Amino acid sequence: MSESALSNPDKGRVQLVQITPEWIQSQQEVRPSPIAPELLSYRPESYRIGPGDMLYITVWDHPELTAPAGSQQQTSANSRLVRSDGTLFYPYAGIIHAQGMTVDELRDAITSKLTKFVPNPQVDVAVTSYGSQLITLQGAFNRTDPQQATTVPLTLAQAIGTASIDLGHADLSNLVLTRDGQDYHIDLNTISKATEQSIFLKPGDRLFLGYNDDKEIYVMGEVMRPQAIPFRTDDLTLTQALGRAGGLDPVTSSGKSVYVIRGVKNLAAEPATVFHLNARSPAAFALADDFRVRAGDVVWVGAAAITQWGRFLSQLVPLSSLVGNAAFAKEQINATP
Repeated sequence: MSESALSNPDKGRVQLVQITPEWIQSQQEVRPSPIAPELLSYRPESYRIGPGDMLYITVWDHPELTAPAGSQQQTSANSRLVRSDGTLFYPYAGIIHAQGMTVDELRDAITSKLTKFVPNPQVDVAVTSYGSQLITLQGAFNRTDPQQATTVPLTLAQAIGTASIDLGHADLSNLVLTRDGQDYHIDLNTISKATEQSIFLKPGDRLFLGYNDDKEIYVMGEVMRPQAIPFRTDDLTLTQALGRAGGLDPVTSSGKSVYVIRGVKNLAAEPATVFHLNARSPAAFALADDFRVRAGDVVWVGAAAITQWGRFLSQLVPLSSLVGNAAFAKEQINATP
C-alpha cells in the first residue's frame, strides 16, 4: 500500500484523503447536535391515573370509608385498585371512571359525589402503587425491570442510574429512546450529566442500549500487537487505537505509512475511503488524536523500505539455497558412472 497506488483512481472504487489540520477542522464544523430539540423541550404533564394503579382515598373523620379493612391493616389492604376498564368503586360515590384523571380531578369527583351523603367531606387521594404507566428498558442494562412513571417526573439520568449500565458490553454511543413511534439516538459519551437531568421521560417511552459485540476496529501491519479492538463509544481516536496495539513498531514500521481504511456497503455505487497520516512528525499524533475511528475501520501501518527489502531477502535466500542444492544434486547424478 502506498500513496502512488492509492492515488490511482482504480475505476473510482477508492478515494485517498490526507489527514490534515484543515480536514480535521472541516469535520468538526459539520458534526451534528447530539440531542434532538424536542427531547430537551418536553415537560411532563400532571400524572394521570390508569389501570393497575392503587389509590388510597382518605375521607377525614370517616374511618369507615377511609379504612374499611380496619386501621390496623396495611395501607395496601385499604387501597382501591383501578380496574382494567379504568374504573374503581368507592362507597356512596359508586363506580367512577378514574382513568385519565389527575389526582386532583379524582379528588374533586369523589368529593362531589360524597356531598349527598357526607356533610362537607374532606377528601384526599394518594397513589400508593403505580402500575399503569411504565418506562421500558432493554439491552445492555444490569436491571431491565420496567420503571414506573409517577407523580414525580422521571429523568433520563434517573432511569439510567436505576437500571445501571453494563459497561463491559454496552455501546454507549447509541442509546435509542423510542417515543410515540419515533426513535431518538443519544450518544451518552458526549452529553453531560446536566443534559441527562434535563431530559424528562414520558410514560410509554422505551430505552434500548445496544451491545458492542460487533463494534470493533482492526489494527494491522507494523504495530507491536496487531489485534481487533472493541470499543463502546464513538470517541475512540486513531491515537488511542494505535496505543492499544502497543504503538508503532520502532524497528520495522514506516511512520510515513499510517492508513485508515473505511469500507462502504456497496462498493459499486460509491468508493471506499482510505485516510492517510504521515506520522513521521510528532505533531502528526495531535491530528491523530482528533481523528475518530468508526466500527469496521482497518488501521494499517506500513513497513519501512529497509524492512521490506530485508523480508524480500529472507524469502530469496531459501529459494537460492534450493536452486543451489538442485544444481549440486544434478552434478552428482551426472558424475555418477
